[in-house]
Amino acid sequence: MSNRNLDREMTDRLPGKLTDRERPQFPKRAVVTAGMPYGNKDLHFGHVGGVFVPADAFARFLRDRIGTENVIFVSGTDCYGSPIITDYTKQVSSGDFRGSLLEYVRFNYERQGDTLQQYKVALDCFAASALDPYRETHECMGAMIMESAYRHGHLEKRSTPQFYDASKQMYLNGRQVLGRCPIQGCRSEKAYADECSLGHQYEPKDLIDPVSTLSGERPETRFVTNWYLPLEKFRKYLLPWFERLLKTGEWRDFAVRMVLEYFEAPTIYVKRASIDAAPEVIGLLPPHRRETGKGQSDKFIFENLAAQDAARTVLGHHRLRYRSGKTLVPFRLTGNLEWGLAAPKLEGLADLTFWVWPESLWAPISFTASLLRQRGAEPDAWKQWWSSKDAKIYQFIGEDNLFFYGVAEMALFLATQEGALSTDVPEGQLQLPCIVANRHILFLDTKASSSGAVQPPMAKDLLEFYSPDQLRIHFLSLALGARNVSFRPKPLDPTTVATMSDPVLKDGNLLSNAFNKAARSCFYTSQKYYDRRLPEGDVSEEVVEQAKHAILDYEAAMARQELHVAAAIAAAYIREINARWSRHSPYREECDSDTRRRATIDAFHMVRVAIVLLHPIAPVGTEKVKQHLRVGDEIWNWNRIFDPLSSFLQNPSEHQFAYLAPKEDFFEKPACQVNPAP
Repeated sequence: MSNRNLDREMTDRLPGKLTDRERPQFPKRAVVTAGMPYGNKDLHFGHVGGVFVPADAFARFLRDRIGTENVIFVSGTDCYGSPIITDYTKQVSSGDFRGSLLEYVRFNYERQGDTLQQYKVALDCFAASALDPYRETHECMGAMIMESAYRHGHLEKRSTPQFYDASKQMYLNGRQVLGRCPIQGCRSEKAYADECSLGHQYEPKDLIDPVSTLSGERPETRFVTNWYLPLEKFRKYLLPWFERLLKTGEWRDFAVRMVLEYFEAPTIYVKRASIDAAPEVIGLLPPHRRETGKGQSDKFIFENLAAQDAARTVLGHHRLRYRSGKTLVPFRLTGNLEWGLAAPKLEGLADLTFWVWPESLWAPISFTASLLRQRGAEPDAWKQWWSSKDAKIYQFIGEDNLFFYGVAEMALFLATQEGALSTDVPEGQLQLPCIVANRHILFLDTKASSSGAVQPPMAKDLLEFYSPDQLRIHFLSLALGARNVSFRPKPLDPTTVATMSDPVLKDGNLLSNAFNKAARSCFYTSQKYYDRRLPEGDVSEEVVEQAKHAILDYEAAMARQELHVAAAIAAAYIREINARWSRHSPYREECDSDTRRRATIDAFHMVRVAIVLLHPIAPVGTEKVKQHLRVGDEIWNWNRIFDPLSSFLQNPSEHQFAYLAPKEDFFEKPACQVNPAP
């Protein structure tokens, strides 16, 4: 049955006043991706809380909503790139690691996979770009995409300056050069050869005050030839598409606005005082438009990149400092880094490897292909997921990567199209993904980074203080899709005092306190009065109505990827279970039998609905409730979301729930919470 027909059938079963409510549409198939952590370390809290847990919750919801067989959730370790070489060299030099570079990557890949398992991140495939059985498929996919873009005339060769350390007699990779970002208004802590820590792209020659990290000297620049994707060429297709996304809300508003910043005309910012002191320089610049910029700067706007480059030369010759705007610059596809994925040989350019960023953009496609081949599918089966209008791709990323996934990936996918380019992608061509970007998750009000001044806590270390479910619901409640939010776990906050509450447990206690109480009340009452059975009778109309409102509100929030709203709806519903239970107190001997029976039936129905809403958010505890109900996975199926619990019991009058021991929890607390240190 199609999703459209299914939604209509489900809506037809609702009470009259809900029948006019418009239901969200979901794709027949969906791919969910979650970033690509570098293979040089284990995962810190930002990786897990900012990307993997949100992606996992959404993938779990889609499995319940459209069927497990219709959802693929992939990610993997990004094995290539200069950061890995740099960290590997340091680890070997210090004696902290012994082995080859490939062994170092495998070591970190296995650590990352173990961390994700501990957080119950249920990936269909957690791959690694340099490791078997994924490497060969990954290389073939890269060659196919690059050769397709080349065949359609969308690539260009460019000879550009690359930093060279004369004292070390070697070209420097991206992370072996440090300077200051040339992009106007950038506050990055570190700027590398052609990319700063905030993701801004620029030409190496524009890096301010470059220094070799190997020798501490200013490096030379020597010209090398590589393949580039001229992003400006795709401006006329992408700009109206992004403007349309801003209106439709398919992507998060802040994400589209950040992407649109890169569509600024070629612009240079110069301090007003500097240009006023040398007015003759203005006459030497190519044709331009001068406007007042932010602060003490004026901006000079040029017709094209060539004019902007010529202006840079003039300003540099006259020793006037300038910053560049966020315009669409050519996106480098290849490089000469030995530790990289081999790029196809085109026009005699041999021994090139892919630059790590474009290679990571098609990694989810190659990982999907690898997964399907392992399942015995045909080699082109991945196209049913990435090149079909019946499928949709949701890519969960952090906002620092919006340029790559939001701009470069879209242009790269367009470049593979046959015939006229279109953002309304034809069937059989690479579809344009939906980018689900999250804002920064700060640590104690500060942006933490493995390469920055403030080190983030590692994700595994947090499990010493909290359960996976407690952390998951807290991360999902932070509303990272709307704003930067600080993560303030009390055990790691030096400013906290004993009497202060723990912000993490404010959300976590909803499970380990409120829901435990609601679910235990149901099971203990059933054990005491009904021989561990569900009492006979119908769910009250009021409870049915309330449940359906919560279900539809939750579904709508999930369709918008507003995971914090979905978590809040589930939380409010759980509190209502306890509120209704308190009004009737059916466990007490004084309660009359009819009131007890009705209250117990209603409470079990609400618990049944609550675990479905919580299943993507807190899988450990909800699975335990399912086991005690002694029902199958059909309980999660949204085709039956409005059905009462009795419909899942083969013989309701005989079906017995599992015995629940006294004081047993469905959402268990770590030992440190049960017996806190004095």
